[in-house]
Amino acid sequence: MISERTGLIIWLQDTKQAKNLDKYGVIYYISRQMNYVVLYVNADRAEDTMKIIQRLPYVKKVERSYRGEIPTEYTSNTPDKTRFYSF
Repeated sequence: MISERTGLIIWLQDTKQAKNLDKYGVIYYISRQMNYVVLYVNADRAEDTMKIIQRLPYVKKVERSYRGEIPTEYTSNTPDKTRFYSF
């Protein structure tokens, strides 16, 4: 059974320690220029994992990703005007 996942954005002092975060979840992306890591963890244990990661000495800040809460189905309330411009 696949559990629901949520993303965490972890801001680091330096990306040398980014591989150490692999034991907390799945590393999806490492930005070496901006010094952050996108980490996916189980949604039911996300708050506990955030507290544990925040205590690490090389972590500046931990944020939760809101990507799952953004609606991706778009509807247009304006009528389609292409039929008015046809020949």
